[in-house]
Amino acid sequence: MQRTTPLDSATSPAGRDDDVTIAAVVVTHSRLAKLRDTVARLLAEPLDHILIFDNASQDGTAEWLASLDDPRLTIHESPENLGGAGGFSLAMDQVARQVDPDWIVVMDDDGRPAAGAIADFRAMDRNGWDAIGAAVFHPNGDVCEMNRPYRNPFWRRQEFLRTLGGKGRHGFHLQDPSYAADAPVVEVDMSSFVGLFLSRDVIARAGLPDPRLFIYGDDQLYTLTMRRKGLRIGFAPQVRFEHDTEAKQGSTGLVLSPIWKVYYMYRNALIAYRVAAGALFWPLVPLLVAKWHRKARDYGDQRQQFRRILNLALRDGLTGKLDRPHRQIEALADQTRNL
Repeated sequence: MQRTTPLDSATSPAGRDDDVTIAAVVVTHSRLAKLRDTVARLLAEPLDHILIFDNASQDGTAEWLASLDDPRLTIHESPENLGGAGGFSLAMDQVARQVDPDWIVVMDDDGRPAAGAIADFRAMDRNGWDAIGAAVFHPNGDVCEMNRPYRNPFWRRQEFLRTLGGKGRHGFHLQDPSYAADAPVVEVDMSSFVGLFLSRDVIARAGLPDPRLFIYGDDQLYTLTMRRKGLRIGFAPQVRFEHDTEAKQGSTGLVLSPIWKVYYMYRNALIAYRVAAGALFWPLVPLLVAKWHRKARDYGDQRQQFRRILNLALRDGLTGKLDRPHRQIEALADQTRNL
């Protein structure tokens, strides 16, 4: 069953700084506690429309959403879990067609604007930018590493030389000084789907995120596609978002749980690297494979399970296979659990 409450394009919150219309899109799946906080934060901001895309939640989310009556809210109930990529693609399409706002800002259920963030976006000079990425922090105030934007080193000589010189991701990801509230807006090539503001031109020229990616990398591929089409993305440190993520960090980076997420992380990463690196992609592949296999040590007694899922991800990523059903990935994780 699918339920959609009609969007009211005439609704305008009081205290708005200008005539720009902004619609928020939130994709959620069975994280009601976090969604409650996010919706409360959004309702306190000067937004014109808020669409919540419920990805077949099983924790009472639908019932709670049905109890809300703010006229700016639209609830879309999906009969199946389409992942973050599927949810963003359909939700952005629905908002663009039914409301046609000047800007759409996207986030997961555990991402939300800091108090005053939407007003700060309204007040900033957006001239020359097609998209604006917010500065994303953990609730404790630390920069959220997984949401750090970057400047593609394969397109930019300075970033390429810094990365090649041994700085690794620090060579091309924005560093802490760029997050100062009074720092200037800078151009980036990738920004995450936590606090990313997309203008009407973005949807018209870059289309929608690829729903087949399911989770991970959809924002990276979408923003890289935007840049290849000549659209400009700015990172605005004065526009601040919070990411209340529970992701774990190991010695080699992010540790994914449940482990089936490994498949999407690395399959989609390979596809993104192909877009970002161009002709340098194939020489880069052996380095990536070796690096990613070393991450198995962060998975403890799930090391063998990690390697088997990673190998399938690498095979599908290299061949561009995007039609493997999600139930097959979950089944593989279950089959390898006791190996």
